[in-house]
Amino acid sequence: MYYKLNAVTQRLIKSAPSGYNPQGLRITVPTEPPPMIFATPTKYVSEAGNMVEYLGHNKVPDLQKLFQKADGVPVHLKGGLMDKMLYRTTMALTIGGTLYCLMALYIAAQPRK
Repeated sequence: MYYKLNAVTQRLIKSAPSGYNPQGLRITVPTEPPPMIFATPTKYVSEAGNMVEYLGHNKVPDLQKLFQKADGVPVHLKGGLMDKMLYRTTMALTIGGTLYCLMALYIAAQPRK
């Protein structure tokens, strides 16, 4: 038994069976395949040989020397001025947020007059 909602009376009424077909969806078969997005030929490792291509200078050894130097500075501050500014900003926001939270809790704990 199939039912549908009557728009005038807002009650369920009997209706003829119909297949489920939402308005936005249509059953279609594409006539031609979609174009390939990455249609460039693939280069295999065996074809490239031993040639290694870098986009720039390898900075890893220099950074390893910088971060592994035993100078007593924490690793998260060895990057220079930007690391110090980021660390101090983070600490200020953390302390400020904690104080604001404690103040809000104190105000919420006071009875209303």
